[in-house]
Amino acid sequence: MALDGVFLSGIVKELNNTILGGRIYKIYQPEVDELSIVIKNRTDEGNTTHRLLVSASASLPLMYLTEQNKENPAVAPNFCMLLRKHIGNGRITDITQPGFERIVEFTIEHLDEMGDLCTKKLVVEIMGKHSNIIFIDSNNVIIDSIKHVSYQVSSVREVLPGREYTYPPTQNKVNPLDVDVNYFMNRILEKPETVAKAIYTSLTGISPVVANEIATRAELDGSVSTASLTSEERERLYKSFEQIFMDIKVGNYSPCIAYEGYEPREFSAILLTVFGDVVQDGNIPNKGVAGLKSYESVSGVVEDYYSKKSVVTRIKQRSTDLRKIVANAIERTSKKYDLQLSQLKDTEKREKYRVYGELLTAYGYGVAKGDKSLTCDNYYTGDKITIPLDGDLSPMDNAKKYFARYNKLKRTYEALSELTVESKEELDYLLSVQNSLELALSESDLEQIKTELVESGYIRGRLDKAKGKKVVKSKPLHYISSDGFHMYVGRNNYQNEEISFKLAEGGDMWFHAKQMPGSHVIVKTEGEKELPDRTYEEAARLAAYYSTGKTNPKVDVDYTLKKNLKKPPKAKPGYVIYHTNYSMTIEPDIHGIEEV
Repeated sequence: MALDGVFLSGIVKELNNTILGGRIYKIYQPEVDELSIVIKNRTDEGNTTHRLLVSASASLPLMYLTEQNKENPAVAPNFCMLLRKHIGNGRITDITQPGFERIVEFTIEHLDEMGDLCTKKLVVEIMGKHSNIIFIDSNNVIIDSIKHVSYQVSSVREVLPGREYTYPPTQNKVNPLDVDVNYFMNRILEKPETVAKAIYTSLTGISPVVANEIATRAELDGSVSTASLTSEERERLYKSFEQIFMDIKVGNYSPCIAYEGYEPREFSAILLTVFGDVVQDGNIPNKGVAGLKSYESVSGVVEDYYSKKSVVTRIKQRSTDLRKIVANAIERTSKKYDLQLSQLKDTEKREKYRVYGELLTAYGYGVAKGDKSLTCDNYYTGDKITIPLDGDLSPMDNAKKYFARYNKLKRTYEALSELTVESKEELDYLLSVQNSLELALSESDLEQIKTELVESGYIRGRLDKAKGKKVVKSKPLHYISSDGFHMYVGRNNYQNEEISFKLAEGGDMWFHAKQMPGSHVIVKTEGEKELPDRTYEEAARLAAYYSTGKTNPKVDVDYTLKKNLKKPPKAKPGYVIYHTNYSMTIEPDIHGIEEV
């Protein structure tokens, strides 16, 4: 999914309609590469307040208007303080997209320390790993940037305080808003490329998605060669291109997210008809079906997709150390468990040695000195059996040797029978923690998981530091079934334990994916009301979705009354046992279930 020039042009139009002429009220820097700017504006409808989120993240660069307020650091970073000093209370006089590139320029008027009116620019470059936010003065000199780029990092362009600001190289592309039919036919379609590639490698701001959409609207396949096009097809292709950019010139956008099944595939500021029609009422299409969900604003598209992905990406980055600790513990425990199972399998021959010893005790009188074996009747089965012998030992000594082997393997079996259970429980626990890390959505989630690992002894050396530290609580997920019943989903083992043994009452229903790590799901029955079948299915879908079986087509889910749950003494957090339950097989799909 690309935040390309087409999409940014929609963002610029939206910003010009909302914050142009507004004053910068507050500036925050919630992340090392992200700004949150509050703008107040006066319109015919009265005073309005808008929050602009700008991120130069290498993995998820973005820009959109939002109503969400992110948590900010206690001490503002230097770049944030610099912006506050220079353009705090400044007025936004112009918002442009130079050359249809993935660049947005904010021109800001403000009063300097002498009270004179000055102009500065905040330039946002949305260019993947090269994304940046650059603050420049009226002479086009860089005051500072959120990322410093020296010649050691990039030999193409240096971005440092005191250097002159220059635009990134265009790679010999031209502005699609300036392209006419002659250039399109004689330059773009003459490239020995596929139709889509010829378009997006020739024009700025056009991603492969938009290039394929141009071809689709011309009733062509974007993967066909330009050399194979007839004159009629070339004409249709230009008309398709012309119509799309005529709409862009007049600000006629149709923001949408394209879905295949329940998963978003692409987004754009124009309708992506290659993915089908707009789904009625804007609902996400059914599984296995492609379709479009339309939006009123381009910011709505970004916030609905990118912001969620941004949260997941940042949480994954911040949980790297925890993930490594858990992954190493899982690998170590798995090897130990496999070795124990192998050793346990070797003990299966212990009974054979016991029988050998007993038969030698009973029939040893028939063994001559130096015999290498004894064939006799096995009085346990009635069959003949041949017992290997050490010719240097007497029959009784051979019997003692077999009894010694039997006793050793018996002791090993008894010990391993307990150890394998412990190792399996430890492995299941670690896999549940790994699943919790996948479900983590906030810093408090990570803090809970970290505290759990400290208390369980997996983060040794930090135990004293965490000792006495108050556990930061995060809340379990809360859903409402189609029949109005409240359903709660634990995102980690602490939450699983909380909803199963504190929130739930005896008559509430409990759900969990069968024999795999996953979340506990509780359905409040409100005084033991009978749950409708639809609520049972929705709760089971939640349990399947929030488990390690999420990617499976079907998942088996156990469900039982909460009063049937028991937690063994000294068990790990979130571990329960139950003996009375029902099961159902369900699709791990939570589409249509309302989240509170």
